[in-house]
Amino acid sequence: MACNYQICTKENRNLFMPCELLSTEGYNKCDKRMVVGMWIIAFYLLGTVAGDEVCYPRLGCFSNDPPWSGIPGRLLTGLPESPEEMNISFSLYTRETGNNSQVISAINSSTIQNSHFSPHRRTSFIIHGFSSTGKKGWVVEMCLLLLEVENMNCIAVDWKEGAKGTYVCAVNNIRVLGAEVAYFIKTLQKLFRYSPREIHLIGHSLGAHTAGETGRRIRGIRRITGLDPAGPYFEGTPPEVRLDPTDANFVDVIHSNAAHFPATGFGMYNTTGHLDFYPNGGTLMPGCNDLLLEMKRTDFEALIADTTIFGSCHHSRSHEFYFKSILYPTGFIGYPCETYEDFKSGDCFPCPKQGCPMMGHHADRFPYKLKRVNQKYFLNTAAEPPFASWRQKVFIKLSGVKKMRGDINLIFHDTEGNTKEYEIASGVLSGDKVYTKYLDVEIDPKKTKKVEFLWNKTIFTLLWARMGAEAVNIIHGEDGRWSTFCGRGTVTYGVPQLLTPC
Repeated sequence: MACNYQICTKENRNLFMPCELLSTEGYNKCDKRMVVGMWIIAFYLLGTVAGDEVCYPRLGCFSNDPPWSGIPGRLLTGLPESPEEMNISFSLYTRETGNNSQVISAINSSTIQNSHFSPHRRTSFIIHGFSSTGKKGWVVEMCLLLLEVENMNCIAVDWKEGAKGTYVCAVNNIRVLGAEVAYFIKTLQKLFRYSPREIHLIGHSLGAHTAGETGRRIRGIRRITGLDPAGPYFEGTPPEVRLDPTDANFVDVIHSNAAHFPATGFGMYNTTGHLDFYPNGGTLMPGCNDLLLEMKRTDFEALIADTTIFGSCHHSRSHEFYFKSILYPTGFIGYPCETYEDFKSGDCFPCPKQGCPMMGHHADRFPYKLKRVNQKYFLNTAAEPPFASWRQKVFIKLSGVKKMRGDINLIFHDTEGNTKEYEIASGVLSGDKVYTKYLDVEIDPKKTKKVEFLWNKTIFTLLWARMGAEAVNIIHGEDGRWSTFCGRGTVTYGVPQLLTPC
């Protein structure tokens, strides 16, 4: 069914008849001749619509009064659809179910009692966003991976029917979706005395704000992770409308497609959790090439308000980063900074004495995560999976050269056979100068097998010229630890020089 738009007046809310609804399928006029029985059917099938609110059994009423609409940045129309129209479902994955799932329902609580749900394990709810599904794809893959590392209950929330219309309609729908997830949690409390402290909500885009709506209704949820919370109609709005730090005991957020001038994105730029991570600055992700981001902001707002937006690579990176952070926790260290420019210049390097949090799955291990809200952390990632990188500051002192043109590089090798090469400097090279650069190395320092020095000449460099690395010092950003390597003699261009610990 199409998203319904309320146009009835408050004056007729007490009449025993269905209120007038406007949908993309046409008009259903209010008719005083309709019998009371039709009103009762409408109540249970569609909810009662009265004036500027709609009510659904079990979940309560939803108004379009401010701040839900009619405020700057949130000039929405319409009211949310019913759970039945959205076809909301919950699929349980456990180690007992393997790659399959069990459909469970709070309305029919026996399906939970007869399932493999265990009240003795923690539970994660995975909630997809606009124009997506919880029946396949990243949501299911996330559950299966979480089960590999922890014996838990993982519940994939599907609301595909409510997420596939216009974006505005989906924005309205997450209020009912959040109420439905909250009702499910209340059912777990009644059945098992299950504590919200055992629950982790993980939501992408509109799913992140759905988690926030759930947390607003159920206090004491252990953790909410917002994966690039949707920006349009949420950026700059009051806390009750969007995800905010009060929605759970701990709220961590990954911003991967923030609408930060001059770029246009699907996500929020402002902080909205206890720990807010901005990988690669939080707006444009390496390895992505979305033409949509080149549009003017006015064009984008018109498009997102009126049509279906397909997934953005930058927007999806947030859940891809979270997925890989489960396997590579130290490869996503966030550094406390005010801006991405400060991070790139090295002003926030290395980590302070209290350490740095790990973006993604292991963010809750950070001992100072609740010190205050809206803590900003920056990091860089690789352009390709597994996206992990380790920030280092490199110092190179050359040997065998007074002045020469060319470029100098370091090559890192790990125990698994992976190799990555990074340029340190190019141009006029001098033996009396120390060359410094911040690197985001895609080789785990704990798995580094060897480091090599390599230089390349320009067309103006003599063929018999030689150069070497006298000393290479590396500061590891995670803990400030130093590693020192030395080279023996010099090598000709294009020939790697093995560096050994001094």
